[in-house]
Amino acid sequence: MTPVHDHPLSRRIADVLALRPDANAIEYEGHWHSWGRLTATAQRIAPLTTPGRQIGILLRNTPAHVAALLGVLLGGGAVVVINQARGEDRTRADIETLGLPVLIGTPGDLSALVPAGVGATTVALAGPGDEPRVRAAAGGTTAPDRHGVAVRMLTSGTTGPPKRIDLTYDMLAHSVIGTDFATAPAPTELRRGVAIVNAPLVHIGGVYRVLQCVCDGRAFALLEKFELERWADAVRRHRPRAVSLVPAALRTVLHSDLTREDLGSIRAVTSGTAPLSADDADAFTEKFGIPVLTSYAATEFGGGVAGWTLPDYQRYWKTKRGSVGRATLGAQLRVVDENGTPLGPDQPGLLEVRPGQLGPNAEWMRTTDLARIDADGFVWILGRADQAIIRGGFKVMPDDVRAALESHPAVAGAAVVGRPDPRLGETPVAMVELRSPVDTAELFAHLRGRLARYEVPTDIAIVERIPRTPSGKPDLTAVREHFARHAEPAEEHA
Repeated sequence: MTPVHDHPLSRRIADVLALRPDANAIEYEGHWHSWGRLTATAQRIAPLTTPGRQIGILLRNTPAHVAALLGVLLGGGAVVVINQARGEDRTRADIETLGLPVLIGTPGDLSALVPAGVGATTVALAGPGDEPRVRAAAGGTTAPDRHGVAVRMLTSGTTGPPKRIDLTYDMLAHSVIGTDFATAPAPTELRRGVAIVNAPLVHIGGVYRVLQCVCDGRAFALLEKFELERWADAVRRHRPRAVSLVPAALRTVLHSDLTREDLGSIRAVTSGTAPLSADDADAFTEKFGIPVLTSYAATEFGGGVAGWTLPDYQRYWKTKRGSVGRATLGAQLRVVDENGTPLGPDQPGLLEVRPGQLGPNAEWMRTTDLARIDADGFVWILGRADQAIIRGGFKVMPDDVRAALESHPAVAGAAVVGRPDPRLGETPVAMVELRSPVDTAELFAHLRGRLARYEVPTDIAIVERIPRTPSGKPDLTAVREHFARHAEPAEEHA
């Protein structure tokens, strides 16, 4: 095997890959891919990196992309997550700005999204185990090495504007192996059972669950995305004891025709990334007989910092329903006022976190979430202190959508707010003031090339004049009232 980076996470990956190369590792679109086939691709990727070298991957949920991710981590490199779903213009600009020495993706993504003149070696992925096509390039890259960083993930986060978050090898090992990752023994045999991974690899939830399965030696069914029938089919066939569903997916399952028998193997559902109401959690439990264990996490924290355990759920849920649980993985949580003064039990304020994943010397991190913590340590998230829209677990920044709309030559101004949605939590909607005639179909087409799918508004209202405050800013309260009076979108575009 290719020499492995000297970190417990890299060594754990290598040890698991070597256990039973002929055994099934990933089921994808009805076909199984073995650990050996993953290893073959990973070993072709690993020599392209060195410790700290930044390697861009246009990640998709396929076995070949999983193998590429593992290959970079085997070599000690830093995976720079590139999300092609953000729109072609932004993806090209992102790639150009990053100045990475190596870019990995499908042949189609590389040809469509890598700008001409970018001096990066490109690696076109085929199937896992098949020979990737490497096209070497010399010079033109400016990205410095980032030693100790395993994954650089682009996220809007909960602590500030959109940025790339450095997830170190220690952080990920702490999350997927445990607090004793430096000394924890590797598995000596593969686990029984098959997990289901439907979170996108461009999100920390997808990276976390893939690495958790690999480090545990557990096979998994990989879905391109959550789709009810495909997910239900995987559950019926593989009979997992636990599954993870973001609130939007959980609500889809809740309101489907699935029965208790369909989900009969499941003993618990974990849910995070966005607020889930206690009513929805209880309705799910009543319908399927399965407890819902909510959690609180962010990319900036390197994963989860609070959550429900099954024993806590059985003991406390009736009196503490709606909480996201208690501190986990060695995290410390507190609530402070606007001046940073810690507040007492049950007093609402801004949530601050010291994630266990960052080690004993971590500093307190201020979030944009309003919260309260009771005397038993249970945390309630009361809302967001900023204006972010959380759509099915994805954070939409209104200013990004507004700027994309205002980049159209016919648009004089735009205002974007969130509108409640029973399945997704919220969706963005936009009010637009024109300087020349244009229809909404053209505006939607304009946005699709500039925004991620989840950022595209579900409704655009063209008005003669956007209501404004005395200072000239859009009156967002009046904008929300307009959309509240028009509760149903005229057309679903996102």
